[in-house]
Amino acid sequence: MTVSAHTSPPSIILDVRDLHCDRGGTEILKGVDLTIPAGGILAVLGANGAGKTTLINVLSTLIPFTSGSVSIAGHDLGSDPTGVRNSISLTGQFAAVDQELTGTENLVFFGRLAGLSRRTAHDRAAELLDEFNLSDAADKRLSDYSGGMRRRLDIAASLVVPPALLFLDEPSTGLDPESREALWTQILDLRDHGMSILLTTQYLEEADRLADRVAVLRDGRIIAVDTPQNLKSEYGRHRCSVSFPDHASAVAAGELITARGYTARDNDLVVDDSGVVELLVRSGFTELNPLLQAIDSAGITITDVGMTPPSLDDVYFALARDGMLAPQGPDGEGDGER
Repeated sequence: MTVSAHTSPPSIILDVRDLHCDRGGTEILKGVDLTIPAGGILAVLGANGAGKTTLINVLSTLIPFTSGSVSIAGHDLGSDPTGVRNSISLTGQFAAVDQELTGTENLVFFGRLAGLSRRTAHDRAAELLDEFNLSDAADKRLSDYSGGMRRRLDIAASLVVPPALLFLDEPSTGLDPESREALWTQILDLRDHGMSILLTTQYLEEADRLADRVAVLRDGRIIAVDTPQNLKSEYGRHRCSVSFPDHASAVAAGELITARGYTARDNDLVVDDSGVVELLVRSGFTELNPLLQAIDSAGITITDVGMTPPSLDDVYFALARDGMLAPQGPDGEGDGER
């Protein structure tokens, strides 16, 4: 393993530079650069096979890397993996808690594994059960927990000894919308109390709601990283819907818009049978207003105008067109990923 050591400033919890990882003769990570400041949340988006799970496994010391450098809470991954392990916790895609134990028993078990005394482990378990709104289920076996409750307990187990950096690998996969919303609230509360978090996710809304910064991973490389708002401003487009009293008026308006350089291919320009013209524009109403004025000047009546701002979906598909996010099945599970 080739390592170029460096020391991160205390305000930077994760500092990854030019990280490469080969697995079975295949290069999975191809020069990844990432940083997370103290108290920040970074979401990593990417299609299945982009390298998200490999990245998490490298940073959490589960598999070796080939070259580059990683510093976590001031500990160099190459020269001080023990210091890194003492600074992190990982909540993976599959629950680490025991279905046959109660909530309290699970957390005490993890506390004892972490070296806490029996009394301290019990006290810490009670604190976490309260923080994660699980006190009423403390003495129930996990087999009686809902999916959302199990997931919250799984994250609580990662916090028995609070880490400098928490890894959440697809934390809300398989949860119903209500459980997902409750989990998001809990993750934001962790951030508000100073926890630094790296999460991977299949849900673009999750990244938009939780992350201070979003990184798009494609084919083992980070192709964009910025705040969700900046990414949407740079890569997203506004979806406009202009309604007309009849189909003929919509067709005439569509022809006028096309004459100004807008196309079905580049702008998703569509004239539907109900008399609505839909298209994508970069600059919102600044760009749409001249089109509306031209339509009005042509004597075509407009009955309604709507606009939806860009989302991270637009950003993702603009940046990673050749790789779709995994389709979610009935249980919320996507396909596997290396």
